[in-house]
Amino acid sequence: MENVQKHTLNPDKWIDLYSDYLFNYTIARVNKTEIAKDLVQETFFAGLKAMKNFEGKASERTWLIAILKRKIIDYYRKINSTKGKAEVRMNFYSDGENEGDWLEERVPQTWGSDADKEIENEELGEALTKCIEKLPEKYAMVFRMKTIQDFDTDEICKELDITASNLWVIIHRARTQLRKCMEDNWFIK
Repeated sequence: MENVQKHTLNPDKWIDLYSDYLFNYTIARVNKTEIAKDLVQETFFAGLKAMKNFEGKASERTWLIAILKRKIIDYYRKINSTKGKAEVRMNFYSDGENEGDWLEERVPQTWGSDADKEIENEELGEALTKCIEKLPEKYAMVFRMKTIQDFDTDEICKELDITASNLWVIIHRARTQLRKCMEDNWFIK
C-alpha cells in the first residue's frame, strides 16, 4: 500500500500565501485589474464554503486554482450571455490601465535574470499589451482565450457562439494586426 501525503487546508494563510499568485494567474486571463481582484476574492469565498469537500489529494494552491479556473469560465460565460454582453460593452477597457504582468510570468526562465533582458522583456510586454488593446473587442477576446489562456477551440466556439472557421479567421486577423502593430511600435526598421 502506498503512503500518499494528505494535504490540509489553512485558510488563515491563503491571502498571504496565494493572493499574488492567484491574481497574476487571473489577470493573464481577464486582463482587467478589478475583475481579477473580484475573481480571486470569489475564489477564496468559494474555497471557504467548499472546505468540507477538500479530500487532501491536491495541494491548497492547486485546489484553489481549480476553483479559480471555474470562476474565470463562469465570468466568460456571463459576459457572453445576452445579459452579460450589455455589461461588457459598458465596462470593457473602461479603466484604461490594462496590465501586462502576465507576459513577464510567461517569459522563458532559461534566459536568466540579466538586467538588460528583463528591461527588454518588460518593454516588449508593454508593447504587445498595447497592441492587443488596439484590437477590436472580439478579436482581443478570442486571441486571449486561444493563445494566452489556452482554451480549446470547441470551448471558445461554444462560449462565444461562433463557428470553428470563424474562430480561425478571427485568430488570423488578430495575429496579422498584432504583427503590423509590433512592427510599427517595437521592431527597429
